[in-house]
Amino acid sequence: MSSRVVVVGHCASGKTTLVERLKALGVEASAVAQEHSDIDDLWDHYSPDTVIFLDVSLEAVRQRRDNPDWPEWIYELQTERLAAARARADLVVDTNTSDADSTFHTVRDHLGLTS
Repeated sequence: MSSRVVVVGHCASGKTTLVERLKALGVEASAVAQEHSDIDDLWDHYSPDTVIFLDVSLEAVRQRRDNPDWPEWIYELQTERLAAARARADLVVDTNTSDADSTFHTVRDHLGLTS
């Protein structure tokens, strides 16, 4: 498959899980740690055909990390660092209301893939 997909989102949004499942279908997919980068367009260095943004709330991050005190300032900093990627995204998936299977199916359908 010639289509290149990058997946971006906050920590604990499900990037790694989604990319692993896409790769299993033969998709050239990468999880981009944009939320940790000071380079605003790090995601674009992958020359993506499709940008998938996984949205997640601070409350969900805290729950997934099993840490009710996970710092809000880190979440806010990540939100700033993800702004350009979110604006460019071809698809935004709310992972607060979508589990890993639903997220995968939404992305798979968006890409026109079959499993």
